[in-house]
Amino acid sequence: MLEVPVDEELKTRHRSMWAAGNYPVIADTLLASMQPVLADACRVGPGMRVLDVAAGTGNASLTAAERGASVVASDLTPELLAVGCRRAAARGLELEWREADAEQLPFEDESFDVVMSAVGVMFAPHHHRAADELVRVCRPGGTIGLASWTPEGMAGSLFRATRPYAPPAPPGAQAPPMWGCAEYLRTLFGQRVGFDLLEPRVVELDMFSRPVEYAEFVKMNFGPLISTYAYARAHGWERELDETLVAFCEGWNSGTEIRSRFEQEYLVAVGTRS
Repeated sequence: MLEVPVDEELKTRHRSMWAAGNYPVIADTLLASMQPVLADACRVGPGMRVLDVAAGTGNASLTAAERGASVVASDLTPELLAVGCRRAAARGLELEWREADAEQLPFEDESFDVVMSAVGVMFAPHHHRAADELVRVCRPGGTIGLASWTPEGMAGSLFRATRPYAPPAPPGAQAPPMWGCAEYLRTLFGQRVGFDLLEPRVVELDMFSRPVEYAEFVKMNFGPLISTYAYARAHGWERELDETLVAFCEGWNSGTEIRSRFEQEYLVAVGTRS
């Protein structure tokens, strides 16, 4: 396989971005209901060797381990892996926690029965490199499973709404929510993966009294938005970004003014590696 030069500066920025804020509380609040979904869809069971790519604090890894699989949880950000390791220990689970770049995974070819990622690999900037790596480390006949925010859903729309205030994307980078488009995945993986499940699902959020509370929550805790705010602040755009974020949350609120309700759509995609 052709070696691709690593942009160490970009990787350092990404590590810092995801270490900023409080990703564990983001995962617990926004992703909790998604944790068992991927393990269910991939039919993870005892004795399987499972790799969770861009695992964060173990959103899907812990469920896979509970089902008897031998699990490696990999992520670019060691701070998140440390949290996941503590959580696994508290639940009496044994996993391998490995610092790894989704675009250059440090694992042997065809070494896993299941390769999965829950709202993780979608944030690798170079989609083709990441997809190539998922395929490479999965054995023929093995399973590749993904859960990704959709472009048209709330999370995908948030990226579009805040993009004018964000730092410029690195050369060759592609938008994360593209992974939530079924046709895009078919093109990205081609004949290498036969997808037999491409199903949109929804995370329902009703724990915020008012839309502005949700806006403040993601502003304070979500690493990519923290990075966007830092860039906007440096250019004098912070107030405009605040107004954009609050208006966005008000527009997506399907509840009331005193009890908000949001739906965040994601795509579950599971296929067999040829």
